[in-house]
Amino acid sequence: MSERNIGFSIDRGGTFTDIYARIPGNEGYRIMKLLSEDPSNYSDAPREGIRRILEEVTKKPHPRNKPLDTSRISYIRMGTTVATNALLERKGERCALVTTK
Repeated sequence: MSERNIGFSIDRGGTFTDIYARIPGNEGYRIMKLLSEDPSNYSDAPREGIRRILEEVTKKPHPRNKPLDTSRISYIRMGTTVATNALLERKGERCALVTTK
């Protein structure tokens, strides 16, 4: 199992981060939902979700304090609703757009 064949699709929201991992073979896929902010347990929800799924699938430890072994990852697709929600709810910082011509 040394091929780059695990694909991750991640939606990082204001409250939760949803992770879908495509796993080849009989395993098919894994899904995980984490709190987007949980500093007492992890510093970054997408990275933590990837780490947990890699540990589960590869049966090898992936310590939080070490860089992730990305040799099995074929892609990471990530979207977020945080900025869109802030814009729609008018909760973001005031800003201006200045252009010329």
